[in-house]
Amino acid sequence: MEPWFDEAEGQALLDFMKNNRWNISSVSEFEKRLADFTGAKYAAMSVNGTVTLALALLALDIKPGDEVLAPALTMIATPNACRLIGVRPILVDVDPETLCMDLKKAEEALTPKTKAIMYVPLNGRSGDMDAAVKFAKDRNLFLVEDAAQALGSYFKGNRWSKKHLGTFGDFGSFSFDFHKLISTGQGGALVTNNEAIYNKIKLLKDFGRAPGQQDIHDFIGWNFKPSNILALIGVEQFKKIPWRINRKREIYKYYHDNLSQIQDIEFVETDLNLTTPWFVDIFVAEPKKLMDFLEKKGIGTRLFYPAINTQKIYRDEYVGKGFPVAERYGSRGLWLPSSSKLTDEELKYTVELVKSYYA
Repeated sequence: MEPWFDEAEGQALLDFMKNNRWNISSVSEFEKRLADFTGAKYAAMSVNGTVTLALALLALDIKPGDEVLAPALTMIATPNACRLIGVRPILVDVDPETLCMDLKKAEEALTPKTKAIMYVPLNGRSGDMDAAVKFAKDRNLFLVEDAAQALGSYFKGNRWSKKHLGTFGDFGSFSFDFHKLISTGQGGALVTNNEAIYNKIKLLKDFGRAPGQQDIHDFIGWNFKPSNILALIGVEQFKKIPWRINRKREIYKYYHDNLSQIQDIEFVETDLNLTTPWFVDIFVAEPKKLMDFLEKKGIGTRLFYPAINTQKIYRDEYVGKGFPVAERYGSRGLWLPSSSKLTDEELKYTVELVKSYYA
């Protein structure tokens, strides 16, 4: 993956600086575009996706000593955001059909200290969001969606409607780093339909400053405000999102159509009418060997996230406890070139080399 900027972002930045527009909030414009795009009532931008996850937990009054359920197969930011504020992440295995949290396993992981579930639509694929919402509601848990990889992805509850991922829970968290569908360089945002917790987020990310006041602080808060410059880049990026969504789906379909017949390669089922895959993930017996082969041919790939319980920083906590689905997919996954800038010729070249490797 790679960022994609052009003259539009450069011209917007030049105009911003040349005309001294520092008092005009491009952050507010970016937040409005995100809220409108996802269908959420409110959006609040911050410095990155890890911080937005931590802010969501803080706004929900989750405190040190509480526990939050998190999938065992995800980017490390998901459980680390819990640790950032002294909350214990409790790992849960994932469903092999979606690589999202297995709610039956989540039931087994509940304790009296469990306060929330952090649900991750990995690579934009949705599990059964109706079931996830019901699971949280029936057990009086907060639902936070780590939707960092799910911009442009939806869940369809029935044949009449679809709803953007990140808008089912109390909060949805998005990321806009260099590798995402659209990028602000670094950056993250929360969406919610709850006005009270939205207002609390605004306080938490701005020193706890009282509304309309300069230096009156009635609440604890921090400086987690994003830069107007980064938000301005994001506004221009949003204008390009329809084409990028279409291109990402085309790229995934091309790989799937040409490689899924190879017995050694596994794809996770992906509904491209609803899902915008962030990256193209395949699962093979020895991904490092395939990665090395492609690297020698000038093609960059990346190994998948290892299961969280196998990471050094979490390993001791889970000695003797396995997460077989997360471990299986985490050890077999490889990301193929997935940039929306890829040409058809580059895709064909990559596919032919993968075919030749397995031939």
